Amino acid sequence: MPKVVGHRVVDEQPQRRLYRLTSQGRALWTRRKDLPLGVEYRRILGLVDYSGYPEVIRSYLARYPGRVVDKWLTEFEARHLIESIAASEVSLEELSRRTEPPPVEPEDLPNRDAEVSYADISLSGLGVYINYERIPNRPQIFKRVEETLALIVEDDPDQRALAVLRLTTAGYPAETADGVQSCLAFLKQRKPDAIFLDVGLPDGDGFDVLARLRQHPAYAFLPITMLTAKREPEDVAKGLALGADGYVTKPYGKNTLDYVLRYMMGQEVVGHADEGAPASS
Repeated sequence: MPKVVGHRVVDEQPQRRLYRLTSQGRALWTRRKDLPLGVEYRRILGLVDYSGYPEVIRSYLARYPGRVVDKWLTEFEARHLIESIAASEVSLEELSRRTEPPPVEPEDLPNRDAEVSYADISLSGLGVYINYERIPNRPQIFKRVEETLALIVEDDPDQRALAVLRLTTAGYPAETADGVQSCLAFLKQRKPDAIFLDVGLPDGDGFDVLARLRQHPAYAFLPITMLTAKREPEDVAKGLALGADGYVTKPYGKNTLDYVLRYMMGQEVVGHADEGAPASS
């Protein structure tokens, strides 16, 4: 709601909230190996312990509608297992530099293994995989193609120029970064609408960048596609566990980035990727 200060109109942003475990919730989470806790308890307590931002929790539970996750959080707060507190704005530099994925419960492992298997088949045959579980429950984005800014994080100048050419030919504005630090510097100045992220960067690892972004509430649902030559199952599994929305392996077809970005953004898909439609999980 806008607020008038003197002669200026200032947009008041809602106070950001953060969940944390109460002493009772902490006691349950600490003794989770000794107590018969249900999977819902372990999911919510584990994610609140990992990152209490509700946006981050919804992102890692993206296979469930946001209203369902919010209901769980409300119920756990009513049971005095978690509590909501005011949180100050946080920068990417201030975030913990944890690079491990959030906890995964044994009941969820078969689903994760199946997802990795589908991704492996899709990447081997098509060079494209979209994590369909994350997309339907993402907050809607209403932007036209020409308003959708894509950031390409790629150190190889030829690959960088090719990605820019593919996107701008399709009508998307594109900016670039050649490494981890230049990516973080760009994000301090401007937030893109989507990121294509290489893994092997000269000053760091793209997976580490993904992990840090997904722990920040402003980037929890930002469409991020790994754009890489790495297609080993363990690499794909790591990217999916950290919250990648999709994979494109190099080399890729002329329309691949356009197709993936349109799908990620909920824009009209005018054609399939050159290799065909990505496999669904």
